[in-house]
Amino acid sequence: MIIREMPESERPREKLRMNGAKSLTNAELLAVLLASGTKEKTAMDLAEEILSMSPEGIVYLTECAFEELAGISGMGLAKTSQLLAAVELGSRIATTPRRKRDRVSSPEDIANIFMEKMRYYRKEYFNVILFNAKGDIIAEENITVGDLSSSIVHPRESFSSAVRRGAAAVAFVHNHPSGDPSPSEEDVLVTKRLAQAGSILGIRVLDHVIIGDGRYSSLREKGLIE
Repeated sequence: MIIREMPESERPREKLRMNGAKSLTNAELLAVLLASGTKEKTAMDLAEEILSMSPEGIVYLTECAFEELAGISGMGLAKTSQLLAAVELGSRIATTPRRKRDRVSSPEDIANIFMEKMRYYRKEYFNVILFNAKGDIIAEENITVGDLSSSIVHPRESFSSAVRRGAAAVAFVHNHPSGDPSPSEEDVLVTKRLAQAGSILGIRVLDHVIIGDGRYSSLREKGLIE
């Protein structure tokens, strides 16, 4: 059925206007973003085809390649760009500290900032959070992408922004694509090496938080950072 032939209360845009975005299904949200379909497919048809690309459903869009999405009949440059831009925007909103989160006081605070984005990554992302002397977040930057190892995560790159920006402390955060946040032997080695480097530089390492799927581990809480 063509969307304009549906009862007004069932059309995605009208449902959003009357009941809010939370009332829409994933397919309806995608249909709103796509705005229109083709001669052969409605926007809802396209949305459902996108959701069926992977058993992961909508989560798959966080790692979907541009070419893969654009390869769907009816998805051209504009629609693909709109959709991937919306996914990235949502990820950035989810991980941007609100004013009340500008200061963190626990590993849970760090996990809350990064969980909704990093839990879905298929590769390991290693990030550093910079803090000023008052404990406020100055910035967050990615250090490396790929399997974590002491040869890849070098203190030089890990602390360069902190030194340049005069940070008083840092915290490191990375994800485990497996969903299990338990620290590996390599995680422990990297953490100890970075903590030693921070001590030499006079920059305190507050924590190293590992993000899993809805769970996290704090290496400070495990006694691996003094």
